[in-house]
Amino acid sequence: MSTPIEDYALISDLETAAMVGRNGSIDWLCLPRFDSPACMAALLGTEDNGFWRVSPVARGPCTRRAYRPDTLVLESRWDSATGSVRVTDFMPPRTRLPCIVRVVEGLSGSVTMRSELRLRFHQGRVVPWIRVTDRCTVAVAGPDAVWLNADAPVRAADSHDGAVPAVRDSTVLDFTVPAGRRVALTLVWSPSHLAELPAPLGVPTETILKETGDFWRRWAGRCRYEGPWRDAVVRSLITLKALTYAPTGGIVAAPTTSLPGCIGGERNWDHRFCWLRDSALTLSCLLRSGYRDEAAAWLDWLVRAIAGDPADLQTVYGVGGQRLLPESEAPWLTGYEGSRPVRFGNSAVSQFQLDVYGEVLDTLHLSLRAGIPMPTHVWSLVEALMGHLHRHWREPDQGLWQVRGPRRQFVHSKVMAWVAADRALRMGKLLGRNGSSGEWRAMRDEVHRQVCQEGWDVEQRSFVQSYGSSALDASALLIPRLGFLPARDERVLGTVRAMRELDHGGFVRRYAPNGQGAHDSQGVHDGQGVHSVDGMHGTEGTFVACSLWYADALAATGHAEQARDAFERVLDIRNDVGLLSEQWDPDAGRQLGNAPQAFSHIALVETAFALSSPPSPRPRGLS
Repeated sequence: MSTPIEDYALISDLETAAMVGRNGSIDWLCLPRFDSPACMAALLGTEDNGFWRVSPVARGPCTRRAYRPDTLVLESRWDSATGSVRVTDFMPPRTRLPCIVRVVEGLSGSVTMRSELRLRFHQGRVVPWIRVTDRCTVAVAGPDAVWLNADAPVRAADSHDGAVPAVRDSTVLDFTVPAGRRVALTLVWSPSHLAELPAPLGVPTETILKETGDFWRRWAGRCRYEGPWRDAVVRSLITLKALTYAPTGGIVAAPTTSLPGCIGGERNWDHRFCWLRDSALTLSCLLRSGYRDEAAAWLDWLVRAIAGDPADLQTVYGVGGQRLLPESEAPWLTGYEGSRPVRFGNSAVSQFQLDVYGEVLDTLHLSLRAGIPMPTHVWSLVEALMGHLHRHWREPDQGLWQVRGPRRQFVHSKVMAWVAADRALRMGKLLGRNGSSGEWRAMRDEVHRQVCQEGWDVEQRSFVQSYGSSALDASALLIPRLGFLPARDERVLGTVRAMRELDHGGFVRRYAPNGQGAHDSQGVHDGQGVHSVDGMHGTEGTFVACSLWYADALAATGHAEQARDAFERVLDIRNDVGLLSEQWDPDAGRQLGNAPQAFSHIALVETAFALSSPPSPRPRGLS
């Protein structure tokens, strides 16, 4: 049985991340980058696909755990009949080579501990060559080498004693920690052609632990939010920072791949990349929270990534801005709780999504208003993007949700085409560039008229998912935030009211699952269990960001108490260390999808700011 998704905590060095379970096992780690092949992949298979567990010999989940306040330093405590022990896990912010430090400290009595490391390079399948020196253990396979070192005497465990599987390609160390004793285990990755043990820290473990904690506390101390949910906001911002690839400023959607939206299903995607759909929300979140440098770095990544022909604009890029992210499947991995296929790479790079033009131009406009320096060629980029969009905005696309079904005239995509024209006009006014304003204004007006006519369902009194459909889509909740219509408009009120149809257990779906909700002209499903919109079998959980958009929309339309209730329901589904995945299953009471999800944490911060603003007068028509 797989470890529940909500049992994992995150540690990061701002270039990659590890997922640490309540049982003390690191079950997911890609080295040296977020998007590198995994060398520990038990999360998506079995222990034979790689893990590193540090825990009492008796195993079992920790008694309690928490991050040190305002840091990404994780402390897990085990209490047993013989004593208590604490394991402190962290990754120092990268200066040279990635490393993980695990400090074991006896608190009371005496506890026998075991470190069991099983490395499997190249996505959990390549068994390394292991050799033991007088100083450490090194595992090598192809271009990768991992060095494991202890700063105190430990002994190799007998792998045939029945307590440990007889696996010759694992490193098993036993040691006893009485009260007051500390043992630090350090794992360092290096290119395999380096013959000597790299110096992972260069200073005592306690010094680097203090420096790591101080780094995070200084960073968290810059947060400008002072509302009632400060702890949740700071934890979300730390998580967002942890998902940032520091060398380029790119922010990955999640550090994991193929954690399912439906247990046993096929909705398993690789999220270790950077999505343009997140760009405007990310920038807004960082700017209003006081992180201008990070916002500028994100903008720099964005401008570099999208450079080139606007016809080649993608929805997703690699952390370095790379465009080729070929999607492949890993049949040697059984999948999280049997959810297959396990995917690496993401074919969404080849999809046509109109909304990304609006996301990019909205981000550039936000940056300009905030006074972030932009390259001199940005206006040429704006003109190129708008020229392409002006020619193609009437075409169907695959939409915000990157559906793998047929292209459609998605309402959100058209709204974002309106956003693109609107923000281009606003930027032109700020910069004194009016050469194309007449053409862009005509396009903006035409898009608005078309959406209000073709995207509106008279019977439901709501905007719908696509032209000719009566199916609802939670993305319509963004209409007032984007400025397409004011929050007090009757069409917005009707849409917010209609979104109750997407409610499941107090949370909001992206759209109706198979066989539920309204049918469109092509039917909700084809009789073979394939959803007609997204082209996938089965259903999925509720979408965390959509539940937060609903809270935003309630607040914008003057329903502060309902908005607060919706927001606090989301706060309640965070795990014990404050992390959110992409989705939530209200029936099973568990997290689903890749975790932790940047989109969820960005939305949490935005909603906290929205609900901490002075309330608007209550309008009529929603309740």
